[in-house]
Amino acid sequence: MGNANLVGHLRRLVVFDLDGTLVDSRRDLANAANALIEERGGRVLSEDAIGRMVGDGAAMLVRRALTAADLPFDDESVRRFLALYDDRLLDTTVPYAGIPEALDAIAPHATIAVLTNKPLAPSLRILDALGLSRHVVQTLGGDGPFPKKPDPAALNHLVQHFGTTAAATVMVGDSRIDYETARGAGTAACLASYGFGLHGLDVAALDGNTKVVDRATELPGAIAALLAAH
Repeated sequence: MGNANLVGHLRRLVVFDLDGTLVDSRRDLANAANALIEERGGRVLSEDAIGRMVGDGAAMLVRRALTAADLPFDDESVRRFLALYDDRLLDTTVPYAGIPEALDAIAPHATIAVLTNKPLAPSLRILDALGLSRHVVQTLGGDGPFPKKPDPAALNHLVQHFGTTAAATVMVGDSRIDYETARGAGTAACLASYGFGLHGLDVAALDGNTKVVDRATELPGAIAALLAAH
């Protein structure tokens, strides 16, 4: 990552997505969604199917899951899902292999933030419980003052807040949503194919300011290469 967290006078900033990027939470999310579906009298969905619905926030996940199960959606469904998920938040969720080491490698050379469409409270619980929060300077959730990704407003805010520029920032995620957020803010993008959100994105069509990694251990090198290009 280099010898300092400054590029000239600009601080490097690395902004991580949470689900599918830092942590594998697919089973807990699927179990909560299926518990809601079963309560409503529907037939459960596969873990993979629900994993493909993650990324746009809890309300959209619930809407997609209930629609797939031929069940009606309402606001109470979202509240009930969040309660069911809260009970399962850390049953099976773990950091991806190599994530703690990757954060250890990145932290001395860049400010680390988390930007997720998950609500803030469960996001912080996960980061704290899994020992990842010690490197995270700020976390923004999908229930905060900014629109959800792929709107770039929250990422723009982080760039400005930490006194850097888009050119000295990398958005790390696992989905089209994260890629579009980076493009909207003008930052580099590093995409994790090991996550569960890269479906539907033509990797061959990504621009040159993007790298795709197959393992979390590749993140420090890919991020360093993206930052060195500017």
